[in-house]
Amino acid sequence: MSEQKPDPDFLSDFVAKACKAGADAADAIMIDSVSSSASWRMGRNEGVERAESGDLGLRVLIGHGQAIVSSNDLQTTALNELIERAVTMARNAPEDPHCGLPESDQLTQEVIDLDLADSEMPSSATLLELAALAEDAARAVDGVTNTEGAGSNAGKSAITLANSAGFAGGYLATNFGISASVIAGSDTQMERDYEYCSAHHFSDLEPASDIGQRAGERAVRRLNPRKAKSQQVPVVFDPRLSGGFPRLLAGLISGAAIARGTSVLKDKMDKQLFAIGVDIIDDPLRERGLSSRPFDGEGVPGELRKIVENGVLTTWLLDTRSARQLKLRSTGHAVRGTSTPPSPGPTNLYMSPGEISRDDLIGNINSGFYVTEMMGMSFNSLTGDYSRGASGFWIENGELAHPVNEMTVAGNIEDMFLKLTPADDLTFRYGVNAPTLRVDGMTVAGV
Repeated sequence: MSEQKPDPDFLSDFVAKACKAGADAADAIMIDSVSSSASWRMGRNEGVERAESGDLGLRVLIGHGQAIVSSNDLQTTALNELIERAVTMARNAPEDPHCGLPESDQLTQEVIDLDLADSEMPSSATLLELAALAEDAARAVDGVTNTEGAGSNAGKSAITLANSAGFAGGYLATNFGISASVIAGSDTQMERDYEYCSAHHFSDLEPASDIGQRAGERAVRRLNPRKAKSQQVPVVFDPRLSGGFPRLLAGLISGAAIARGTSVLKDKMDKQLFAIGVDIIDDPLRERGLSSRPFDGEGVPGELRKIVENGVLTTWLLDTRSARQLKLRSTGHAVRGTSTPPSPGPTNLYMSPGEISRDDLIGNINSGFYVTEMMGMSFNSLTGDYSRGASGFWIENGELAHPVNEMTVAGNIEDMFLKLTPADDLTFRYGVNAPTLRVDGMTVAGV
């Protein structure tokens, strides 16, 4: 792979040119990336792919108008035309009294190293070997009859941000992944399942054979599903899915949603949302965290925050625009791409583990539903009404008794938050994480 590195000086000069061309203020983001992936199916090489991209986004502000333009042509002539187009658009843009750059005293002073970039990148041969190991392990599981394939990937990105308020910085990040998706059974009795892992450092990946074996075992366990009767029961969410709860919370406490009044939680600041003892934390500065970053999409530093402390909501997630709407300060949660304006979003968001084991969490359930996969979603952010298709295992007398599918789980998110109990099995495998979660009194719809 080619060498990628941030170039703050180039981007600072580019922003300065935009200001000379008529912008009152400007910022720019550049994402330069290269990636490779390998696919393996039914014991055969399905190919290796490689991609490179370099994208630059410019935001220009004139008065209370703003315009955003982007380009992957970094030649001088093209960039000069980009500036001209952005300035013209900003002069004719509708006024937004809240848009603008952060104040200079809010900007990151030092870009800290979060160990997000590996010094070595695997070869194409290594990626193929990992994909083959994952698929071989999956196919070796008794009952696996077909496969959608296994894959591995490696990528490296340089992210650079600069603005006319005085910030310029960048960082490198590498990303690696292994996945497998397989099918068990035959004819009309087939079930599919998957497994994957990802990491910033190649050495942090789980063994490919473990990934494949778990995918195979999960597919086989789902064979011969039944349907359950519609009823109200405790529902337990596997850690593959439980991160959906803090992710839903993040959307509901986004400053943009609060400012618009489109969140059921708009009046819940400093109120009890979860049971006593439940903490939800956002930590952009965790070393090697999958969603870590030394600064946000506007150059504002983040910090570890207890979004929920002892069950009580303590903060909104704010970028500069939503903070100004709410007469607050940015919390360093701006997220952006090269062609979109900043908006609030979480980083390494997770729910702290509880004090009860997964087995004990399930053990006193006489009849309930253990969910391992969900599909579709109906969620009303104004009322909190929640409904999703689901499959998994029926719980009988504290044990996973048999697989079930074609189910729906439903409830109101405020009730679900309050009735939620976390187990003690938190692991950091995704961008948003939570332990096994139990929610009592949900409606389960089946036959």
